[in-house]
Amino acid sequence: MNADKGPDIPDLSIPASVTEADLRHMRKCIELALRARASGDYPVGALVTRDGHVLGSGIESTHRLLDVAAHAEIEALRSACRGTGTLDLTGATIYTTVEPCYLCSFAIRQLGIARVVIGRPYPQAGGASSHHPILRDSGLTCWGPPPVIVTGVLLEECNALFDSR
Repeated sequence: MNADKGPDIPDLSIPASVTEADLRHMRKCIELALRARASGDYPVGALVTRDGHVLGSGIESTHRLLDVAAHAEIEALRSACRGTGTLDLTGATIYTTVEPCYLCSFAIRQLGIARVVIGRPYPQAGGASSHHPILRDSGLTCWGPPPVIVTGVLLEECNALFDSR
């Protein structure tokens, strides 16, 4: 029962599949996104976790590093792979303030990430909601099954990152 909304009205402010850990990790991603924005990049932050442990984190760094592939998700995946000493991130979750693009979605699928938790959608070129849903496409048999996708986590806060850009 939700005391504010009554016993029969569910609280739909966050998806039912969102955990307290998801909220905590997305808040960390928002902190990372603010660092990216302060350094002159788009406000995107990402975090990779597995079994309750943070494996890697990243901030959008394309402008700062003059590296077109230095997306927050790629940086977090690189950090996780280097930290674990493997290119196998099976069972891991990646959190990101913005839906991963095609490049990041390829890397997520290639590394075997099991779950993708997204703050803000990116329907123009996102790997889950665009016309090319790399993250959701079960027909891409060169990888394992698509990851579980959770969207809209702290959506307002993630959208607000772009309001003052």
